[in-house]
Amino acid sequence: MQYAFLAGAIASEVVATSAMKYSEGFSRLWPSLVTLLGYVISFVLLAQALKTLSIGTAYAIWSGVGTAAVAGIGLVLFGEGLDLVKIAGIGLIIGGVVVLNLGGVH
Repeated sequence: MQYAFLAGAIASEVVATSAMKYSEGFSRLWPSLVTLLGYVISFVLLAQALKTLSIGTAYAIWSGVGTAAVAGIGLVLFGEGLDLVKIAGIGLIIGGVVVLNLGGVH
């Protein structure tokens, strides 16, 4: 169940971050509200996951997967470029999450 909470926290954070782009510096009401609500939901779900997952592992997964997902969304929705440096960075993030998970869940 802790990984379901973590997955929900990641999804909420990705939605919130994407909505923040649409909020235009919090000058548009609805995207700003989606941003706020998404982060609240994300932190509540992350807190639930942390009841049983180790903080280092959970945070690495939450931030790493979220970062990679937002980079993908930036590419698809916002026309942001993808170069070798970004690909390497995303690969390093994923590799770091894998390495932390090799230590096991405590």
